Formats: sequence, structure tokens, C-alpha cells
Amino acid sequence: MTTVVPTSEEDPALAVVRFTAEMSWAEAGPEVGEAQVSSLCTEAHECMIGGRWFDLSSLMLTSANLVFSKANDKDLECIFTVICNLVKKPESVDESLEIAKLLSEKIAQQPNEKPALRLKILLNLYNMLENSYGRFLVYMKALEVAANGKVTEHITPSFKKIDTLLKEWNLGLQDQRKLFLAISNLLKEQKSSAKENFKFFTKYLATFSGEDADCMDEAKEQAAYTIIEFVKASDMFQCDLLEMLAIAQLEKDAKYASIHQLLKIFITQRLNAYLEFYTTNSALLESYGLVHEECIAKMRLMSLVDLASDESTQIPYSVVKDTLQIEDDEVESWVVKAITAKLIDCKIDQMNQVVIVSRYTNRVFGPSQWLALRTKLTNWRGNVASVITTIQANKVAEEGTQLMQAFTQNIHDQEEARKEDEAEQTYSSLVRASY
Repeated sequence: MTTVVPTSEEDPALAVVRFTAEMSWAEAGPEVGEAQVSSLCTEAHECMIGGRWFDLSSLMLTSANLVFSKANDKDLECIFTVICNLVKKPESVDESLEIAKLLSEKIAQQPNEKPALRLKILLNLYNMLENSYGRFLVYMKALEVAANGKVTEHITPSFKKIDTLLKEWNLGLQDQRKLFLAISNLLKEQKSSAKENFKFFTKYLATFSGEDADCMDEAKEQAAYTIIEFVKASDMFQCDLLEMLAIAQLEKDAKYASIHQLLKIFITQRLNAYLEFYTTNSALLESYGLVHEECIAKMRLMSLVDLASDESTQIPYSVVKDTLQIEDDEVESWVVKAITAKLIDCKIDQMNQVVIVSRYTNRVFGPSQWLALRTKLTNWRGNVASVITTIQANKVAEEGTQLMQAFTQNIHDQEEARKEDEAEQTYSSLVRASY
């Protein structure tokens, strides 16, 4: 966190007011300039005496745009460090929040001018704030500056910590929605990782529920875009989009019904369903930038996963061939592709012409899959408990056996000792009798 350390008798805020005022009125000449500088310094001093920190912030930001264009980066950072420090002055949380809003709005203006520095200043402001909601508002402005100023590389690392930040900010659903949409649009413009972009669009769509019927329409475009991104991605084979209300509304939508149908095919059906869909919707797919050959390749892999989930653990080569609509000599290569994509674990039995599946990835992981996983974990826990009980019982039995053996040996040793004593006594008696 940045700390302001006074280096002269003059208050840092007054020094900034004087510096920026002199810069603003430098071209007006000494007579006009000195009077204006003196007037601004007097007004700033009165604000400080009266504890009017918001008014002081507003006064100090009057010439902010001019300062950005004339001052060097080092001076700018120092100036705005002092200005941002004003958020710590008010006793009222609300006033501090209003100052933060004012500062972030002003800093975010003209983002194309020194955008990286503006982003750094916003980060300093963020760290000075103690109010969690104020931090969220500043972060949103930082996203805006990063996107408009084309310096997204400075803020994208923070996306990895977004879940932690959400807990810290304690946001309502509406603010979460704004945040996820802003991040999604930033990643979309940046053309970054499809998986990362898809993740945040999914988070955005998940914020809509039945209570949001009035604003559900605003999610249609993003819902359609998310579906297309899933279909396009060559390394994504699982999603829960069909479970989301924002996606479900597209099923009966005049514009996006076909897109919803395409999603259903990719998640729940096989290659033949896609090929049938393509015959009547080829122009639609091309309009969204989907490549037919790439869609076929993805559907073959997903169809193979579907075979693994529906068939027994052994899938005949002939079934793979017919389902994927490939030649005999391509069966093994497509199985290898599925293994490489970590969609299935299996062995290829060339002798018997079967694929022996030991594990497969669910195309959808919804409530039924969670229930099945819960059942497996419960059974596993029961089996482990049974094994532990058996081990403990065997251990007790073994300890009991060892104890009995020790007890028996002790009795035996005592009996042997008694016999030796008796023999010794008998011998002693015979010796005495002989004398």
C-alpha cells in the first residue's frame, strides 16, 4: 500500500493544489496566475479546516486532464497518490465511497492517454480503500481502462484470484453479473484462451434465475455466443449449459432456437444427428464462423464418448466404425485421439476387434452425475470402513492369540520350575537318608 510521507512543512494536499494550479495558469502570466493559484490554495485550505474532503477532492481533480497531458509519469504518480490518499480522511464510510467514485471516474477518462499509468493509479486507490464495495467499484473502472486503453495484460493475472475477490467484496447478484460480463467482454476482445473466456461467460449466465424473467432477454446474445464458443473449441467436451435458464430460453426463441438445438446435439446426441442438422442449417453455421470439418471431428470424439457410456465395457470395432462413419483402418486412430484428449481410458484388443473401456468423461456433469458420484463415494466410504473394521478385528484377534500363547508359555514355565524344585527336594532327601 502507498503511504504519503510529508517532506516539507506544507501539507501534501496543499502542495499538490499549488503545483497543479501553477501548471494550469502558467500561460496566463504572473499577474493572473499568482492570483488564481492563491485563490485555489485558500479554497483548498478552507476545505481541509472544515473537513470537506469530497469538495477538496473535486477541487484537486479540476485540472486532472491537463496534468495528465503536461506532467511526467513520476510527478503524475506522486500527485495522484496524494489525491487518492483523501479516501482515508473522512470518518464517514459513505463519504469515502463517494470520493472513490469521483476519483475513479476522473482517472478512467481518456483511457488512451497513458493507460498503463492510469491503471497503476487505480490500483493504488484500490489498496488505500478499506471499504470492500468501494474496492469493487474501483476494480470495475480498472477493467474499463484496461479494455479501452488496450493494456489488458496488466489486469488479466487478477482473474485467477476472482473467486477470492468475490468473497472479499461480498457482492450481490447484479454486481456479480456486471463483473463477469465485463471480464468476459474483455477476454473476448483480447481473443485470449477460449476456455478462460468460456468460463466467465458461463459464470455470467449462471447468475440468471427464474426471478430474473424481466431481464432474461439481455442474456440471449451472450448465451448464443457461449454456445458457439463451446462448439468451436477443439479441447472442450463437457459443459452444463443446458441446465442454465439463460440457455434454456433460447429453445423457443425465433432467432436462436437453432443454436440451442445445435448445443443439444453436441451434448446429448451423435454424429448422425449433427450431419442431419447441417443439411438444413449450413448457412447458419457458416455465419457464426463454424467450420463443418472441425465440427465433424469434434462430434466423432463426443460420439465415441457416448458409445463408452451407453455400451458395455467392450465396444466392437464395427460399432465405432458405423457410429463415427469412418473406414475400418481409421477406428484405432480415432480411439487414440480420444485417449489423447483424455476423454476415455481403454485398451485396444486388435485380436478380438474390440475397445475395452475402463473410464470415460461425461459430456454433461449435472445433478444426475453428482448423485451418481455421491453414491460411488458413499459405497467407497462403506468399503473402506469395512476394510478398516476387518483389519482391526484381525489385529485384536492376533493380539489375543499372542496373549494366550504368552499365558500358556508362562504356565508351562511355572510347571517346569515346580517339577525341577520337586526333583531337587527329592534328591536332597535321599542324600540325607544315605548319611
